[in-house]
Amino acid sequence: MQIRKWEYKDILRISQIETECFPKEPWNFQMLASSFETESFHGVLAEDGGEIIGYGGITVAAESADIDNVAVTEPYRNSGVGTAIIEELLRIAKDCGASKVFLEVRVSNATAMKLYLKSGFKGAYARTRYYSDGEDCLVMVKEL
Repeated sequence: MQIRKWEYKDILRISQIETECFPKEPWNFQMLASSFETESFHGVLAEDGGEIIGYGGITVAAESADIDNVAVTEPYRNSGVGTAIIEELLRIAKDCGASKVFLEVRVSNATAMKLYLKSGFKGAYARTRYYSDGEDCLVMVKEL
């Protein structure tokens, strides 16, 4: 497995994985492509044998950063891919001067919460009825 920076040519496959992993509210191709216009956004992906198997994105602004998304294709879940992506996003945040990293996760997404807890994130607070379907989200934070 290799972790590398997103390239524009990767956006189509990333958008497909986004739809597979987040069918309720996926980022579409245009949203993902527009990330290249934002200097504060950093996207990374994981490849295995040239195949994109996961990705993540983080927005860094001054002393804080927000993990925007992390996704891993079904066959590679629970194999360390998500952890590797998060570690790279945290490295980027630290290198850019962030001291805190935040993320939002659906309260029903126990698998993601377990990954984030394992990566050192802690629950900070909940946002009631945050998602368009009315589900709450948990905001998590990690001090760098």
